[in-house]
Amino acid sequence: MKLRIHRFLPATRTEGPGVRACVWVQGCPIRCSGCAVPNTWPEEGGEEIDVQDLAERILNGPSVEGVTFAGGEPFAQAEGLAHLGKILRNRGLSIVTYTGYVLEQIRRSSRTDWHDLLAVTDVLIDGPFLADLRDVSRLWVGSSNQRVHFLTSRYRYWEARLENTPNRMEVRIQPDGRIAVNGIVDLERLESWFAELARLESAPGTAIKGKWSEGAGDGDA
Repeated sequence: MKLRIHRFLPATRTEGPGVRACVWVQGCPIRCSGCAVPNTWPEEGGEEIDVQDLAERILNGPSVEGVTFAGGEPFAQAEGLAHLGKILRNRGLSIVTYTGYVLEQIRRSSRTDWHDLLAVTDVLIDGPFLADLRDVSRLWVGSSNQRVHFLTSRYRYWEARLENTPNRMEVRIQPDGRIAVNGIVDLERLESWFAELARLESAPGTAIKGKWSEGAGDGDA
């Protein structure tokens, strides 16, 4: 069984509770206006990878407590992610899944693959990104309509923390000088930060190099 992924991080602290691996899938039928990562929309592109190979990559990588499925739209590749989630859950890892659909819509669906992915998900973060409701003050979401559902008891203690825990951003400088960003942040502030980096780079006596290679967001933001 194959998945088409856009990006993979073996360890991150911004894409759900604790230290997690994160898989961004390639392809999104929802295509929210104002999405921070529109390059995840096309079904073509990205990297095709065998589910078992990806599972081994996660399990043999840095120590993590779980994996987050983002995108793109995870429910567009629900069968493969459900299979991956089952392998990882059997090894004690937790699953966080982002989606532009809403929980009620998924539960009403007759699609077995959707129900299978929901069944391995501990935390579901649902709802499309709505630009006019943009709000990054709430943990793990990008607009005020989006919701965090604790589907199992594993992270239910986080429910009381959501309002008082800010979103985070991670910035990584790649070996080739590109700057990769993940997390949910205000894009205007991020663009302002990169503009300041560009100004410093052009200033005499500085040696800052880099190019923004990735938008910030969870794939549905």
